[in-house]
Amino acid sequence: MAPHTDGGCTMCKGAITITSGDSFQRNVAYYIIAHASKFVPMGSTRIESNSGGSLQNVAFITPSGSKVLIVENDGSATETFNIKFNGKWVTTSLEAGSVGTYTWK
Repeated sequence: MAPHTDGGCTMCKGAITITSGDSFQRNVAYYIIAHASKFVPMGSTRIESNSGGSLQNVAFITPSGSKVLIVENDGSATETFNIKFNGKWVTTSLEAGSVGTYTWK
């Protein structure tokens, strides 16, 4: 999570790490950007976001009315969690260091 530009975000995650002149590593932020660019079209609105423990998440409603939830597990262990919407629950889990995207109408 470094370096940072003056006045910039001190908690932002870099999408890639350049390890040498011809080599790089994709970080979890790379995959967050990939999930968002695939599942959250232009015109979507953020409807919720929060962070709790090692799970960071953000939810959107798309112009077509679909809901999109992107969850990142920053932790070192698999995390089990619940998704609740309109009185319905889903229990799922996400491996350490991974990103999951959940969509529904």
